[in-house]
Amino acid sequence: MLQQTRVDTVIPYYERFLARFPDVAALAAAPRQAVLKAWENLGYYSRARNLHRTARLLMRDFAGKLPATQAELATLPGLGPYTAAAIASLAFGQPCAALDGNIIRVLARLLALPDDVARPATRHKLQRVADQLLVRGQPGRTNEAWMELGALVCTPRAPRCAECPLRSVCRAARQPDPTIYPRRKKKMKVPHKVVGAAIILNRRNQILIAQRPPEKGMLAGLWEFPGGKQNPGETMPECIARELHEEMGLRLAVGPRLLVVHHAYSHFTIELHAHFARIVSGRPRHLECASHAWTTRDGFDDFPFSKADLEIIRALRALPHPPQWRDYFA
Repeated sequence: MLQQTRVDTVIPYYERFLARFPDVAALAAAPRQAVLKAWENLGYYSRARNLHRTARLLMRDFAGKLPATQAELATLPGLGPYTAAAIASLAFGQPCAALDGNIIRVLARLLALPDDVARPATRHKLQRVADQLLVRGQPGRTNEAWMELGALVCTPRAPRCAECPLRSVCRAARQPDPTIYPRRKKKMKVPHKVVGAAIILNRRNQILIAQRPPEKGMLAGLWEFPGGKQNPGETMPECIARELHEEMGLRLAVGPRLLVVHHAYSHFTIELHAHFARIVSGRPRHLECASHAWTTRDGFDDFPFSKADLEIIRALRALPHPPQWRDYFA
């Protein structure tokens, strides 16, 4: 949970997650949808899927216990070199130097490293340095010390160089602006996507939701209000009607807009237009989705959704009464 997420955000999720899945066996036995629902709103849902897969592998191959070596840990889903080294050193005392963002920043400044730290060759160079600096017999404490130095003193924007115990040997501290390190290639402009989503009502005033394919793409396995990306020259109702025909084989009449959601993902931003709609012809088919369900605004809690779709749910629940088919379509 702490990958890509702040500690203060994680704590309540962590406590609820452990209450729901108190041990590896409970997590391994749980349906994936239950795990995704417990993870809902934390983002980067591949972490939840990998955690679930890991729990099942641990029960199958390791008697429900984490392996102690970095090499074995690195075979588990979602555990990269840093996570495997951190667990091996902190939990099992293995002599492994962890290389997280804080440590990369500290070492790059110590060396005034001119190389782009995003390049694999630079990471290998920094890993060798971290390995050489590992205090024998205290790998966990060494890794924690470097992490804390980066988190509390050698911070990204306002490093407290005067308080740093390594100031006398830090090459960046001798320069006018130590924050020019670590060096990174200039980021490309983040793409922006305009997408449409359909809030499809039937005559029983139920709402149609669709499940994303469970094994591929971002947000895999989550549920959503079906829709997709707007093409150039398309109106939003045209976009939604086309997407639902391609995705579920439906022909729609698209009605008024409920809201627009603005949301930022790691590599792009979206502007999501949610419109009420009704089916003119066809029955939901799974052409580009894994499944579908008809539910009410009180039934959404049974399904895991992404943050953008949760905004639509909040807007639906803020309406004076549950949406009625006749309110939008005569």
